[in-house]
Amino acid sequence: MDGGFWFEAGALLPSIGVGLIFWFAMRAILRADRREREAERDAEKEFRAARRGGESSSSGDAAAINHVED
Repeated sequence: MDGGFWFEAGALLPSIGVGLIFWFAMRAILRADRREREAERDAEKEFRAARRGGESSSSGDAAAINHVED
C-alpha cells in the first residue's frame, strides 16, 4: 500500500501550520519588544533632557535624583 507523495506531504501539513503560527507569533512578540525598547529609550532621553533643563533651578533635587539612579 503505497500512499504516495501527496499522502506523505499531507501528513506534514499540520506540523508546517503549527510552525508557521509559532513563527508569526514570535515575530510579533520580538517586533513589539523592539518598539517598546525604542519608546522607553526616547522617554528616557526626554526625561534626562528635562532634568538637565531644570537642574539649575533646583540643584538639590537633581543631586538627589543622580544619587538614587547611580
